[in-house]
Amino acid sequence: MSEEPRTDPDAPPTGEEIHMPRPSILPLINAAGLALTIVSLTLTWYLVAVGLIVFVVTAIRWIADVRRDIEDLPLEHH
Repeated sequence: MSEEPRTDPDAPPTGEEIHMPRPSILPLINAAGLALTIVSLTLTWYLVAVGLIVFVVTAIRWIADVRRDIEDLPLEHH
């Protein structure tokens, strides 16, 4: 007794594409900059400045990459 599967006309297709971001090293460098900033608080202010600069620059580039990825997505979901 095999029944035919019912299909819902409003359901998305079964082979729907899933968006995955491109691999990036920016999160790792960002975390290293933040760790350097926190650890160097007890050492010297020069390392704090270097860590903060690395953190801010990588955060800005990471956000720009994500915005670019979002712009490439289709506006409508089928």
